Amino acid sequence: MRWRRWTLGSLVLFAVAAWLWLALYPDGDDGRHAKPPPAGAIALGVIGDSGAHSYQDTLAFPPGAPERGGALRPRTFLWNEVLARLRGNELDPGPWVEWGRPPMVSWARELLGMEGGRAPAKRDYLYNFARSGSSCTNLMGVGLRQRFRQVPRLVDMMDRDPARWRNGVVVIRIGTIDWVMLGDLPSEKPDAPEVDAVIDYCTRQLASSIEHIHASHPGVKVLVVGIVEDTADTDYIKTLRTVPARARMQQAIARFNDSLRKLVKDEPNAAFFDDSAWSGSHWGAQASPDDLDPQTTIEIGGRLKVSNTRGDDPHNALLADDHGGLAWNALWAQALLARMREAFDLPLTPISDAEVAAFVLPLAEGRQ
Repeated sequence: MRWRRWTLGSLVLFAVAAWLWLALYPDGDDGRHAKPPPAGAIALGVIGDSGAHSYQDTLAFPPGAPERGGALRPRTFLWNEVLARLRGNELDPGPWVEWGRPPMVSWARELLGMEGGRAPAKRDYLYNFARSGSSCTNLMGVGLRQRFRQVPRLVDMMDRDPARWRNGVVVIRIGTIDWVMLGDLPSEKPDAPEVDAVIDYCTRQLASSIEHIHASHPGVKVLVVGIVEDTADTDYIKTLRTVPARARMQQAIARFNDSLRKLVKDEPNAAFFDDSAWSGSHWGAQASPDDLDPQTTIEIGGRLKVSNTRGDDPHNALLADDHGGLAWNALWAQALLARMREAFDLPLTPISDAEVAAFVLPLAEGRQ
């Protein structure tokens, strides 16, 4: 009998110790004591994968890591970092903080009714919950993927200050990982059941995400970004091998984006940004299927020529790891802001071509 009491007491002590450990687990700087944002600035939340995870995060990706921003990372910025620099007085992504917990710790805290916070820890803007490698499962979380869920944790943060988010914006850019996992199938059978399954799953997860955000913050604007046709990368085009294969890939991508477009069509305070159309208009991704090697060069500020090629040098649109380079992201930020103005009638000042050049050229030339 005594050993049973001892065992029960030990379990209780262990449970209390575990609860205290989770409750007191450090999460870094959550920005509560940061200086207030500029008056009238619109809160900007970010959800997504590596296409939305800031390049300057040297916590999740320490110096020397090749995954984020390339060899010239200190002067190569992602679109959200560009917006923070060019329109930080109008769009507020939150302070730059080192904040977050290990995924299992965040999940365990949530199971016990505590706030999970950001997972994993990273050095990024406070309202950026994007994580490299994320798929549509990580929007709301399913099963063990609850560890990395992004939308409920962003909403938890928004709940701290609902007035701050009354007219806020959340950009969701995700789905590339789900698509890449299909391999060559979309270029072989664009209407295959497996392709349909990915399109349907991501659309449903995005629908749940918008619903969850609007349940407590109906005034928040949600901008859903479509997946881009990677045929902007000439090396990728060559893997498609034939003109028919490329045409089928374009058809499959269009089906995915059409599904997202329909999702937000009748949804209040939600809109779609056609990334594939933007990429095509700038870098030739939507050139004729007969052109298996579309080459596009854009000139910025009369001095920098940027082509749809890969490499960490700023003359390439894409970094060596296939993510957008400096010029790509500056131009993408320009277009994204224009879309936010158009879709939501937000009081945002357009980013001019001259501003893009003034931002990009010094960085490209190593003068900043």
